[in-house]
Amino acid sequence: MITRRSLLGGLAAGAATASGIALAGRATGATAPAAGSGRTGRAAAGMPLHLVNNSGAYANSSVWIYIVGNDGTQQVHVTPEGELKPVALADNGPDGFTDYAIPLAAAGNTTLQLPYMSGRIYTALGGKLKFKAVQDGNGKAALAYPAGWVSGDPNYDVLHDCAEFTYNSGGMYCNTTMVDMFSVPLAIKLTGAKEQITGTLKDGARAKIFSDVRAADGFGRLVIDDKRVIAPGHGLDSGLFAKDYFAPAVDEAWSAYAGKDLTVTTDVGTFTGRVSGGKLSFTGPKTISFDKPSTRDVLFCDGTLAAPNDGTLGPVAAVLGAALNRSTLTSQAHQPTTDPAAFYQQRLTNHYARAMHAATQDGKAYGFAFDDVAGFASYIEDGAPKEITLTLTPF
Repeated sequence: MITRRSLLGGLAAGAATASGIALAGRATGATAPAAGSGRTGRAAAGMPLHLVNNSGAYANSSVWIYIVGNDGTQQVHVTPEGELKPVALADNGPDGFTDYAIPLAAAGNTTLQLPYMSGRIYTALGGKLKFKAVQDGNGKAALAYPAGWVSGDPNYDVLHDCAEFTYNSGGMYCNTTMVDMFSVPLAIKLTGAKEQITGTLKDGARAKIFSDVRAADGFGRLVIDDKRVIAPGHGLDSGLFAKDYFAPAVDEAWSAYAGKDLTVTTDVGTFTGRVSGGKLSFTGPKTISFDKPSTRDVLFCDGTLAAPNDGTLGPVAAVLGAALNRSTLTSQAHQPTTDPAAFYQQRLTNHYARAMHAATQDGKAYGFAFDDVAGFASYIEDGAPKEITLTLTPF
């Protein structure tokens, strides 16, 4: 299965950096003009992207869309006229930032033609976002993305959120995401070989996410007024979340599997692990081992839990990371755990991700980077896509 991680790679981790992102996909040229724009652009192959504002809190005139990402060779953006253009340093205006905003139609829905590319569809409510064009380490033009979890970021006071996608000759792969933060309720409908919807919140769930995270022990400071809830991993860097939060849970798991086997089943077979000498070592299709992960490793699914796209170590790391976030690693000796009733039942758990899953109608969310383990992410794909709709759902 193609996952958000294999297609979008370091998008979430690199979003706040000047180097921008490097994603899959390939260019198809410019796209058709936005509906109602009254302007013309060069036609190109693409798929209709419908933008629907059902927020109930902001009029179309107060909502802006940004489609930014990579066409396989360079960083790009989609213009209000519907053209696919490379990012350029000259796009920075007198204020030092680009204006890549796409306004919604004056009334009703807005339709664009989405070209082959990988990236994000940002929504900004009540004010525009500031994307800065910069030079990356290879001398190419790139974008510094919004980082709503950083108080000094120029977009900190703007209500915004995003969905992620890769659209190429193989199809459309897309998801809503709370991996970095949650602010604006978004839903995706993908129509193709079948119709799929994900990301839709239950009635009143935005407020419930804020209240649930605020009430969870150790997580309360992640709630930033009524603007957003930031992911606990980002809370580490700003002093809003304990750097050793998961340490007792990791110690408990390492102690448990010093005396019994842990089995992890992936597409390539079953790995059997034991803790010895401080390492959790597995035999099976390949011999692999893991040092004790830190809280940062667990929350970012990185460090000792980094998951290379190698088919062996990567999938096992993902399963371990998911089990620690969902607090099932010690209690379930056979992983991955597939029963959601077993998730988030311990005191030391990812209460942020728990709140996100409890809020969605289908129980799926991207609360952390390995939430696709066992199919619990707000991710959908279609090999024969016809159109996609991104909806700002009621607040």
